[in-house]
Amino acid sequence: MSDEFSYDFVVIGGGSAGYAAARTAAGLGLQVAVIEGGGEVGGLCILRGCMPSKTLIESANRILAAHEGEEFGVRIQGVHADLEAVIARKRSLISGFADYRRKQLESGTFDFFRGMASFADANRLNVQLLDGGHLVIASSYFLIATGSKSSNPDIPGLDHAATLTSDEILDATELPHSVIVLGAGPVALEMAHYMSAMGVRVTIIQRSPHFLRGVDEDLADTVELAFRGRGMDVYTGTKLLRVEPVGDGYRVEFEHKGQIHETGAAAVFNGLGRVPNLGFLGLENTAVTLQRGAIEVSPTQQSSAPTIFAAGDCCGPYEVVHIAIQQGELAARNIARLLRGESASGTMDYRLKLYAVFTEPQLGVVGLSEIEAREQAIPHKVATYPFDDHGKSLVMGATRGFVKLMACPTSGEILGGAVVGPHASDLIHEVVVAMAFRSTAAQFAAIPHYHPTLSEIWIYPAEELAG
Repeated sequence: MSDEFSYDFVVIGGGSAGYAAARTAAGLGLQVAVIEGGGEVGGLCILRGCMPSKTLIESANRILAAHEGEEFGVRIQGVHADLEAVIARKRSLISGFADYRRKQLESGTFDFFRGMASFADANRLNVQLLDGGHLVIASSYFLIATGSKSSNPDIPGLDHAATLTSDEILDATELPHSVIVLGAGPVALEMAHYMSAMGVRVTIIQRSPHFLRGVDEDLADTVELAFRGRGMDVYTGTKLLRVEPVGDGYRVEFEHKGQIHETGAAAVFNGLGRVPNLGFLGLENTAVTLQRGAIEVSPTQQSSAPTIFAAGDCCGPYEVVHIAIQQGELAARNIARLLRGESASGTMDYRLKLYAVFTEPQLGVVGLSEIEAREQAIPHKVATYPFDDHGKSLVMGATRGFVKLMACPTSGEILGGAVVGPHASDLIHEVVVAMAFRSTAAQFAAIPHYHPTLSEIWIYPAEELAG
């Protein structure tokens, strides 16, 4: 015998998008429930993504800085990584973040169930509770916010190889002495940066011609050159042919520049991307349609099934936390409108889409890229300025990289910005604020900047565009 419950709005997934949606909907007076599956509570960002990876990367950055100390007259001998201590610090921090999220979910603001949910139809869920019970939950509207999981492309031998993913690396108190990293997206490059700083010999094999597919080539190539300069072996523009065990390690066979190559290492890291985590939801019992494995949604976050919305990695188009939160909040507001008999009028605006990669050097971009401007035939002007000609970065010894601004040739409005170099993930927010207020390059150039700071580097491309 199953218990039955009924709600205005039910969220499947208690991560960043799901919690944001539930909190927003409850604040608007809706009767809300959240269903979170097995494992720890907290979502990908807190448990296995943003926060643990950046914690480990911070340790990596400190090691690199210690090795560079002699340039600044600081001699540090015997620098080495204590991985037990690195992971202990990470566990302590993540435990605190996860505890806080769990308290938010269990605060009583909405009902919270632990179990696996699947759709019986577009208005009912079957929920198998973790304690063995079973529920049937009916709702006027649903939000799917189940995130993503590591992808396993169809490469011979990959399915049978005991490859590493970020899940294992983020909790590893021992690392292999060598690793082949498959892919050069954000996760792959951040983990390559971390492992290399920890003394692992890293080889990167990327299928696309450049790192960070979709990012402007001048930005991606700067990161690639930095990785090569740190002693990593890098192959781009490849075709992966086979992964196979050899002795205590693995061998990867790939095509590069028309020739077949082989390389070996103690381990293989699968950084070939992630795919929506949807297989258990019973979507075949609804009218939800998928596009390339992701839930297809309108700008209102509504799927092809009118009662079902989606947010975050399970629908895309960008796999970043702040956008997932925006999508979840927007979906909740639209559902509240529908329940009041109004139209779902709120739509997502990706004009300020923001993206950062925490490698060394870091990368940060916002708005339109040069690639997008060319593909969409959008008129634009571009100006850049290098860190190796900037006072504060010279003082810091952080001279690799540059900043870039794009503006409309007629109005002067800033269309996009990018930075590859020191503190890029922070520096990019100055352009985000300017674009939020639709600043022109001339207005941006006129804003006072303290000297000497990294931030004042933006003045130079802004003045060039204004001129």
